[in-house]
Amino acid sequence: MTASSRLTAFTAVALGLASALFFTATYVLNRAIASAGGHWAWSAALRYLLTLPMLAVVMPWQGGFAAVWRALRAHPWTWLAWSGIGFTLFCVCLTWAAAFAPSWLVAGTFQLTVIAGMLLAPLLYRDARARVPRRSLALGGVIVLGVAIMQAGHFRGRLDANAWLALAAVTVAAFLYPLGNRAILLHLERSGEELNATQRVFGMTLASQPFWWLIAAYAGSVAGAPAPRQILLAAGVALFAGTIATILFFQATGMVQSDPGALGAVEAMQAAELLISTALGVAFLGEHAPRSLSAAGAALVVVGIVGIGLLAGRESAGDARATKTLRTDRGA
Repeated sequence: MTASSRLTAFTAVALGLASALFFTATYVLNRAIASAGGHWAWSAALRYLLTLPMLAVVMPWQGGFAAVWRALRAHPWTWLAWSGIGFTLFCVCLTWAAAFAPSWLVAGTFQLTVIAGMLLAPLLYRDARARVPRRSLALGGVIVLGVAIMQAGHFRGRLDANAWLALAAVTVAAFLYPLGNRAILLHLERSGEELNATQRVFGMTLASQPFWWLIAAYAGSVAGAPAPRQILLAAGVALFAGTIATILFFQATGMVQSDPGALGAVEAMQAAELLISTALGVAFLGEHAPRSLSAAGAALVVVGIVGIGLLAGRESAGDARATKTLRTDRGA
């Protein structure tokens, strides 16, 4: 490896780590809003209502609007349906769960999305991508075990109704996100429309707006207007997770998409979300850090994610379509 390629790989991994830091805002800020009594529906709606103008600001440097308008006008119902699943239902489930569990537990449980993409592949694809990689699935089993241990340790083996519902909500969110995003990417392949990653995220954010206005109307009817602090924190989620983290992650994977080791390392950086959310939750929200059993479960989740990231990078490097598929599991 030349000095230039080493520098590129190091930079990409650093960007991947930075994106994990900003993605963590989703868990920590949602938990901060919930702890302060903010209604979950406002948190969810404000996130994507505010993400839209933020992404619009960077769109002129990320491929522009024209191709997005054409794609949405050509197939409006496809975009509406899959954006509603991959963005709206996903975010509603994840945000609602924040009221019942600490940020590190939600972050750790949501890592089930790593294996959700693998399990959904046979339902979505009719080519080589339909194959479920056995080694990655085995590591996915490590993640599932780690999540179960984390949950059992935190709730001391006694999950009440709300805890079970929160666990179910995060698990459902972990499947809805890759389902909606991969379905849109597959639609673009079949229709021959060319959109880069940021354009696709902007298109799905725009297509999901009718749902967010409905959810905002519901939130207003049951909770009144959101407090200024809730708006500010939701804007933080939109800026950090929906805009900055997304662009950093796409940039990182794009830089090393033909380098198996570096691409795998970038993918593995998402394991840092669990560590970062734990540190921030303890430091700023007064949460208790995972102890004994929960800490062991968290360690298993990190090991599983790192392993899958390295395998995924090795198998996807040099394959533009496979790299795009990996990207659909991360973003706004």
